[in-house]
Amino acid sequence: MDPFLLKTLHIAAALGVFAGVGAIVTAADDKSRKLGGMLHGIFLLVLLLMGFAMLRKPPMDQHWWQAKLAIWLVIGAAPALAKRKVLPPAAILGICVVLGAGAAYLAMAKPF
Repeated sequence: MDPFLLKTLHIAAALGVFAGVGAIVTAADDKSRKLGGMLHGIFLLVLLLMGFAMLRKPPMDQHWWQAKLAIWLVIGAAPALAKRKVLPPAAILGICVVLGAGAAYLAMAKPF
């Protein structure tokens, strides 16, 4: 598959994950929260598949992608934090954005 297409789908899926988190924390009713959760999960799966498809090309002996995977797992747990009201919605969104920026840095710089 074309690397440009893989990267485009990967970035689109990341945007979808953040849209799902936003829908979850701002949902007024349970139906909207479920729809946001479905979007969040589907886009996380697409993000994972496209990420591993891109990793297939370079050697996987680098470890930056493992840290990035851990970051996305934490972002994947954001709906559980929102449902249990562990943190305020603004804090959940802020943490997810900061973690997403960290994942983007790891992908661009590949520091280790």
